[in-house]
Amino acid sequence: MKRDDVMPDQLVRPQKAYKNLSFLNSPDARAIRVLCEFLEPQARFDRMNVEHTVVFFGSARTLPESEASAQCQKAKEALELAQGDMEALEQEYLQAQRALTMSRYYEDAAALSEKLTRWSLTLSDPRDRFVVCSGGGPGIMEAANRGAARAGGDSVGLNISLPHEQYPNPYQTPELAFEFHYFFIRKFWFVHLSRALIAFPGGFGTFDELFELVTLLQTRKTPNNRCVILYGSEFWNEVVDFDALVRWGVISPEDLDLYHMYDDVDETFEHLKAHLTKHHL
Repeated sequence: MKRDDVMPDQLVRPQKAYKNLSFLNSPDARAIRVLCEFLEPQARFDRMNVEHTVVFFGSARTLPESEASAQCQKAKEALELAQGDMEALEQEYLQAQRALTMSRYYEDAAALSEKLTRWSLTLSDPRDRFVVCSGGGPGIMEAANRGAARAGGDSVGLNISLPHEQYPNPYQTPELAFEFHYFFIRKFWFVHLSRALIAFPGGFGTFDELFELVTLLQTRKTPNNRCVILYGSEFWNEVVDFDALVRWGVISPEDLDLYHMYDDVDETFEHLKAHLTKHHL
């Protein structure tokens, strides 16, 4: 059939660029994907009246006390029965004991999130409320979202696509659950709406997120009205010698005022409440 013989309704329209998934997922469209991870969350935050967040950081590997206790008991029984490789069983029991010790931070994170959310819900203007925000995954992230859910409040989950560890926890508010591809855009959203940040014991990811914010505060690249709390002095004093940084002259003595350290849920909540009331209400 010649082109002159083709009727207008038989012509195939070219695909619109914004419907071309092959293009949108290509390296050429990376800037568009980055922009989407900025604009789409902003639209959802606006719809849900989320203007202030309190961010919880911490290990994805931290278990609830009940689960850690059950694993510890199972490992202990296996060791007592001495079935299998004794050295491996001893190591498994030690790991289970460590997980049980760390589970305290899961319970404290959930309790703090619950107290914070209950107080926030008493504020008359929904735009003034402080919404708990986590990385959306398991461990301390799950505990934060879980505490907010227990209080009957919304919470944010800034999930990230990873080959392991990161799976969405069931306690984040569905309308405020996000899935990011780019770490740097995800970290932007951690900081942009945050009014306070609580860092529980964690690994590389926790350190990365915590120290980026502290660096922004130190260099005044973000308003210095954010409260940073390190929860768990035994952990933080062992893994980071902040005083040594001062002795070596790589930070100033006043930089130690950029954070506060606590071990108690009630004391932490009172500090947060006072800070948020003074600086953001």
